[in-house]
Amino acid sequence: MTDTIKNAVLIAKNSQTECHILGDKANRHGLITGATGTGKTVTLQTMAEGFSRQGVPVFMADIKGDLTGVSQAGNIQVKMAEILRSRDIDSPTPRAFPVTLWDVFGEKGHPVRATISDLGPLLLSRMLNLNDTQTGVLQLVFKIADNAGLLLLDLKDLRVMCQHVGDHAKDFKTEYGNISAASVGAIQRGLIQIEEQGGEAFFGEPMLNIEDLMQTDRNGLGLINILAADKLMNSPRLYAAFLLWLLSELFENLPEVGDLDQPKLVFFFDEAHLLFNDAPKVLVERIELVVRLIRSKGVGVYFVTQNSADVPDSVLSQLGHRVQHALRAFTPRDQKAIKASAQTMRPKEGLNIEAAITELAVGEALVSFLDNKGRPTETERVFVLPPAGQLGPITPEQRQTILRNSLVAGVYEAQLDRASAFETLRAQAPDMNESAVNTAKQSIANATQPKADEAPSSMLASLLFGSSGPRGGQRDGLAQMVMKSAVRTVGSNIGRQVVRGLLGGLLGGRKR
Repeated sequence: MTDTIKNAVLIAKNSQTECHILGDKANRHGLITGATGTGKTVTLQTMAEGFSRQGVPVFMADIKGDLTGVSQAGNIQVKMAEILRSRDIDSPTPRAFPVTLWDVFGEKGHPVRATISDLGPLLLSRMLNLNDTQTGVLQLVFKIADNAGLLLLDLKDLRVMCQHVGDHAKDFKTEYGNISAASVGAIQRGLIQIEEQGGEAFFGEPMLNIEDLMQTDRNGLGLINILAADKLMNSPRLYAAFLLWLLSELFENLPEVGDLDQPKLVFFFDEAHLLFNDAPKVLVERIELVVRLIRSKGVGVYFVTQNSADVPDSVLSQLGHRVQHALRAFTPRDQKAIKASAQTMRPKEGLNIEAAITELAVGEALVSFLDNKGRPTETERVFVLPPAGQLGPITPEQRQTILRNSLVAGVYEAQLDRASAFETLRAQAPDMNESAVNTAKQSIANATQPKADEAPSSMLASLLFGSSGPRGGQRDGLAQMVMKSAVRTVGSNIGRQVVRGLLGGLLGGRKR
């Protein structure tokens, strides 16, 4: 590989060669693999710093709490300095990098929120671990809310909407088909579990503006966005759904730019196996589609996991840059994974890749990046360069200083709760007869019990579809809804635009 390359990020080297990620090839995605304790976190920090120096913003999840040290200038200890000398690597000049801290729970960073409607039924069904029948019912709940012009912003909106659909399943049967009370109950139980895990903080407004992730500081350094994920990892499905939603937001909102001299954003997806464990085929296909197409939006996606077998072949084939740290062959399954990993890298004469994977020291890696013609280079056995930032976590005082001085300080802290499905349905409860009111107040476990006497159809229309929407716009009644096709109603404006990302939508698309 060449020694000096414009818009390139130097990642690793040995006495004969240097390994760069070329700026105009950084959006061709990548894979970083290796066992725990082999140096993946340091590689992540080195790559993030390299992209930041080039003015490229970075987003990455901090699973162990170690990556926040990039915000402080580093200090090479004596032992580390000796290791670097033995590897013929110069100690880096200490440097701090601009950082924005994020946290789904709003505890260690600025809150990150998305609306229920924007996340969509597909990602929610994955988060709630629903089966196919339950997923179908959840899609109907979204569709009925869309047709009614009812905003689904937070968990209480979805709960009350599920409750209402379950209560009036007979009224919706003609247009939407059977709605299983058991499925509605399963959805409600799943929502309770998400709420108990703290997921309620994620749903609501103001929603994250992806432009806030794509900033540079006054010195031209790309902003390094760090998501506190130590607590989030206790809810792995919420973690996976959040990052997939964010990837979908980038895909849906960024314009087509083709091949740039350097990417607009580099997105690191740590613990990537959580995306694909027991994921339905339709979701894997959409992830593959987003990974394949988001390159033209100027976004590079780098998956981080223990071995390449964690990533489906359809996605693996899209990942041009490879960094392989050590794997240990303790079991037959480990041996099989090592062989599979070796086969995904371009061979080099004189280098036994399969054997080398088990011999690599901490901080050593097998590297193959794309050359200036987009071809994988021969695999090199090299040492990853140490970061210029601090290795290890920051102190609580340093964290508070970063939050106070952040570009988005005060933007997301106060949660909004505007009129939505919950307020609309509750405001219309006085128009219901006594039996319907009592049913609406039942607990979630009894939400789908049949009522003593059903509200008449005209009263139901008044309940669901009032003449004024949440923003003052007019909404159609039930009689009008029956006359409309599903496709047209989902895409129409009824007091709002239906927002649903590619990874979460009913129809796999969105209107803004």
